[in-house]
Amino acid sequence: MTVGPGAPSGPLHGIRVVELAGIGPAPHACLLLAELGADVLRVERPHAGLDDGQSRSRPRLTVDLATEQGRDLVLRLVERADVLVESMRPGVAERLGIGPDACRARNPRLVYGRMTGWGQDGPLAHDPGHDITYAALTGALHVTGPPEQPMPAVNMIADFGGGSMFLVVGILAALLERQRSGLGQVVDAAMVDGAASLLTMVYALHGRGLWRDERRANLVDGGAPFYDTYRCADGRFVAVGALEAPFYAALLEGLGLAGTDFGAGLEPGAHLDPATWPAQREAFTRVFATRTRDEWAAHFAGTQACVAPVLSLTEAPHHPHLVARSTFSTVDGHPQPSVAPRFDRTPGRAPTPSTPAGDEVLRAWGILIGSQS
Repeated sequence: MTVGPGAPSGPLHGIRVVELAGIGPAPHACLLLAELGADVLRVERPHAGLDDGQSRSRPRLTVDLATEQGRDLVLRLVERADVLVESMRPGVAERLGIGPDACRARNPRLVYGRMTGWGQDGPLAHDPGHDITYAALTGALHVTGPPEQPMPAVNMIADFGGGSMFLVVGILAALLERQRSGLGQVVDAAMVDGAASLLTMVYALHGRGLWRDERRANLVDGGAPFYDTYRCADGRFVAVGALEAPFYAALLEGLGLAGTDFGAGLEPGAHLDPATWPAQREAFTRVFATRTRDEWAAHFAGTQACVAPVLSLTEAPHHPHLVARSTFSTVDGHPQPSVAPRFDRTPGRAPTPSTPAGDEVLRAWGILIGSQS
């Protein structure tokens, strides 16, 4: 459930955030903070680049940070803020006069969130990079894709999974700690750190000899035939996730393969034997190719086989379950994901288009244009 954009709601209601606009995970983090109720003011440089949809649900203010006037305005905002978020390369904010020391001299309670690829220190701290770069160095790219070569998973691994999610966690943790100490602190969120953290399970299994160090050779990387996708008669795909024995039994039942012996019988856990995987895959591939994707989706509906249609970006917002939960909202005439997670007493805000900040926004922050107050 979400409430209207103007309603004072969301668990972060009353928290003020200054966002120094960047690209990638930092604006996504600020989008989440805004739709969870925070009062986020996005500060953009003149001639900002293309809006990628992540500046929604908060006003934007154009400020030239290279000028004394622009720097002073940011510092005045900082005096009234709980959080500042920036995603510049290490040292740039300091050179502009809006680094952690300058900001916390104005407001010791400020949580200063820093989002970078490599972190604030280390040999690569000043090098450029993108999601694929950070994923490559942590092992995350190595485990993604077909056996022949690694494949990027869009930019969800390091940018958003390892970046914005960990930045939000860090900010919220620092705000919670501030209740005890009365002081803010710097949150150093590095995509390379977050991407590595997302692999905790994989590294643990690998260390115990339970994860082969190659692609499509393991339970949840497409190596297991009961955790993979299959082409259907119409060229579209279904996803199968029948890991546990009861779900696997339901899968075989639905495919008309119940009682089939793949070399290890159907006793609990026997399907996990990699020696049986080639025969399983051959049978699954053959049977799934006999019906269309939607026919299989209807056939498996209500069963425990963990079979789902692979929906396109056009189709997904219209799926009955996602419609019932309002998982998507309409912003600027197009479907976009709604705020997550959900709260029963303090629901988040409905997404709205990004809007230019007028004088009333600064007045709400206690700043009068042309004054030093």
